[in-house]
Amino acid sequence: MLTLVLTRHGLTDRSDPEQHLGQGIDVGLSVAGRAQAVALAGRIADEHFDRIVASPLLRAMETAETVARGRPVEPDPRLMEMDYGAWEGLRYDEIDARDAAGRAGWVADPEANRCPGGESGADVAARARSFLVDLLAWAADRPGEDPVVLAVAHSTLNRVLLCVAVGVPVREYRRRFTQSQANLTVLRWPTGAPPEQARILTVNDASHAAPPGQAPWEPSPGA
Repeated sequence: MLTLVLTRHGLTDRSDPEQHLGQGIDVGLSVAGRAQAVALAGRIADEHFDRIVASPLLRAMETAETVARGRPVEPDPRLMEMDYGAWEGLRYDEIDARDAAGRAGWVADPEANRCPGGESGADVAARARSFLVDLLAWAADRPGEDPVVLAVAHSTLNRVLLCVAVGVPVREYRRRFTQSQANLTVLRWPTGAPPEQARILTVNDASHAAPPGQAPWEPSPGA
């Protein structure tokens, strides 16, 4: 049995106003984002992780290292955010002003349609599935151990991974799932189960990082 604890990096200085922050702009955490990572670290401080894996992008590595508290963090490029190509760093209104038809097509089916010069949801799903296949194979080599793995990644990557893991069409990832910063999403695979047969234990629990006066189920700016 494999348990995957999935989270998203904390806020950055590019998180508000919301924009496409993918692979091309590699920024670290903001003051608020570091506080979110610390809150997550406190929430799971007593938990044991057999591995901690993260996107190599700075905002994810900083979050992972905060939570790891000295334990090794393995960078895995398959956990990088979607490559937004020409839309990198642009707000939604800026994209609409430049390429309204292209964005409308992408929003209608982000699985089939690529960002200009970047990736589609299907491309991201292939990376996410490859990561899960390898993770499940690694767990299968440890019978009786029931390993627990923490993965720190990004909003789109996480939502696409959730689609892959529970059999939701990838084109629905923007409509069906939310991934707030420093949330807890937990999936579990029974021994021998394929990547598409995960059980959902927790999705988008960010109560530990909610600011005073904000309901724990409400996303932070830039979520």
